[in-house]
Amino acid sequence: MFLGLDLSSAAFWSAFGSILLANVVLSGDNAVVIAMAARTLKPEQRGKAIFFGSAAAILMRIVLTIVAIRLLTLPFLKIIGAGLLTYIGVDLLMEEADGDGDGKEVSGMFAAIRTILVADLVMSLDNVLAVAAAAKGDLPLLTLGLLVSIPLIVFGASLLTKVMERYPVIITIGAALLGFLAGEMLLTDPAVVGYLGDIGETTVKAAGVAGAVLVVALGNWLQRRRGT
Repeated sequence: MFLGLDLSSAAFWSAFGSILLANVVLSGDNAVVIAMAARTLKPEQRGKAIFFGSAAAILMRIVLTIVAIRLLTLPFLKIIGAGLLTYIGVDLLMEEADGDGDGKEVSGMFAAIRTILVADLVMSLDNVLAVAAAAKGDLPLLTLGLLVSIPLIVFGASLLTKVMERYPVIITIGAALLGFLAGEMLLTDPAVVGYLGDIGETTVKAAGVAGAVLVVALGNWLQRRRGT
C-alpha cells in the first residue's frame, strides 16, 4: 500500500494508466502554449519556466478537477475563457513580432509562467473531466497520475520550443489552435446553449475555425500596425 493505494492491484494500474494517457493526450494543446510562452526567454530561463510552469499547472489542475463538474455548469464561464484564449493567442503572436527575446529580463520568466497558468486553467476545463472520470473519484490516484505526467508534458514543451526556433510558422499554428479552442468553448457555454438550444458538432467546429482565423488575422494586423 502507498498513500492508501494498492500498487499490486490490476485495477489500480488500469485506472492509473487511463489517467496518465488521458492527461498526456489531452495536454497536447497545453504543451503548445507552454512552448510558445517560453520560447522568447533566454536559454537558461527557458527550462525553468517550462518546468515550474508545467508543475504549477498540474497542481492547479488537481484542484480544478475536484470542482470541475460544478464549474462547467456555471453560465458565462466558458465565454470568459474563450475571451482569455483569444487574448493569449494574439498576445503570443505579438511577442513573436518583438524578436527573439535575448534582451528580456528575469521578470520575463515569471510572465511566461503566468501565461502558462492562465492558458492551462482555461484550456483544462474540459480536459479535467476525462481525467476525473478515469480516477473514479479516487483523489490520491488522481493526484499521483497527474504528478507523474509532469515530466511527459515538460519534455513535449521543451521539444516544441526547439522546433519553433527552426520553424516559426508553428507559432502561428499554435495561436490558431488557441483561437479554435476559443471558438468551440464559446458555443458550448451553458448560457449560449440555453439561449440558442442544442448546437450541432459541425456548427461548433465551424466556430472553432472562425476563432482560429480571427486570432491569426488580428495578430497579423496588430503586427503590421506596430511595424508602421
